Amino acid sequence: MLHEKYAEELKKYEALINRKNQEDTDFYNGVYTRYRYPVLTREHIPLTWEYDLNPGTNPYFMKRLGINAVLNSGAIKLNGKYYLVARIEGDDRKSFFGIAESDSGVDGFRFWDYPILLPDTCPEETNVYDMRLTQHEDGYIYGVFCSESKDTTVNDLSAAVAAAGIVRTKDLKTWERLPNLVTLHSPQQRNVVLHPEFVNGKYAFYTRPMDDFIETGSGGGIGFGLCDDITHAVIDEEKMTSLRKYHTITEAKNGAGAVPIKTEKGWIHIAHGVRNTAAGLRYVIYAFATDLQDPSRVIAEPSGLLIGPRKEEREGDVANVVFTNGAIADDNGDVYIYYASSDTRVHVARTTIDRLIDYVFHTPEDPLRSVKCVEQRCELIRRNLDFLAQQ
Repeated sequence: MLHEKYAEELKKYEALINRKNQEDTDFYNGVYTRYRYPVLTREHIPLTWEYDLNPGTNPYFMKRLGINAVLNSGAIKLNGKYYLVARIEGDDRKSFFGIAESDSGVDGFRFWDYPILLPDTCPEETNVYDMRLTQHEDGYIYGVFCSESKDTTVNDLSAAVAAAGIVRTKDLKTWERLPNLVTLHSPQQRNVVLHPEFVNGKYAFYTRPMDDFIETGSGGGIGFGLCDDITHAVIDEEKMTSLRKYHTITEAKNGAGAVPIKTEKGWIHIAHGVRNTAAGLRYVIYAFATDLQDPSRVIAEPSGLLIGPRKEEREGDVANVVFTNGAIADDNGDVYIYYASSDTRVHVARTTIDRLIDYVFHTPEDPLRSVKCVEQRCELIRRNLDFLAQQ
């Protein structure tokens, strides 16, 4: 016999899963459509993951394995279904991965019965999170994620080392663990993305070199490197492709974000950047483009601000976290961008390939001086006033 609270909680859970999402009609910028409800939160976690359902061993229906947050999901579309591989953080602040599936891409995401069980082939690893999914032309689906382990070189229990872990699968069910990515000239790596096509017959990675776990240090921004064998991935040389710039959205950090989207004009990158201000860190999602033949070469610089925090979530500095791991480009030209908001849940925004191209190639890049920014705005205002006067 099940505890009486189970039926009550299950009813709320099913109502959440089956709730239809709605376009936020109060918001408009011509670039993307924002949806009102997050697509994944900790409330989307199945009851069987958190509770012991046996009243004999759990008489008070207590959470035994609670979840603190669901965030930073990779994304992929297979056989007409939309899949998110989310970072699921337990109450103990340790993370694991789970797969949520949807028919629409904007609502109805339901986690599979079991989390992803990664092969335990990295004994020093203490935490894993933030997986990007790449459907590669070699026939595999790759997941590249942050593999965290203790920094044994210092006497500090909070010190950690970040590396890029690699797994691959054909069906999202059975995962093969490959050795972590090695970059010979970068001490640590986070937010690494695998390019979906071979480049000069080699596997290509977008990297983010870091001097230590938190600080980018001498890391110049988003790097690009090639390796011959992904089963023992070693990058001998990293070429910096999207540089960090002072007083821009890439100032403090910039990560490769989602797997790049191939368009007729170039590879569109939906990335995330951080500015450090007196009011705290400001996380945003921006976009840029690289060359179709040479994806290490930027052909359109980071443009403006693609997605910022939702207005109702600005109660504190943490509300300025807007971070993306995944985007899905549909055959009809629609693009779904999945992003973490307030660092605890996953939202979705919808745009199109044509709008992304227009945005990336025609929005002025972030100016380095405020006077330049004001001049651009004044020129736009002048043109608009002249146009209105002629109507």
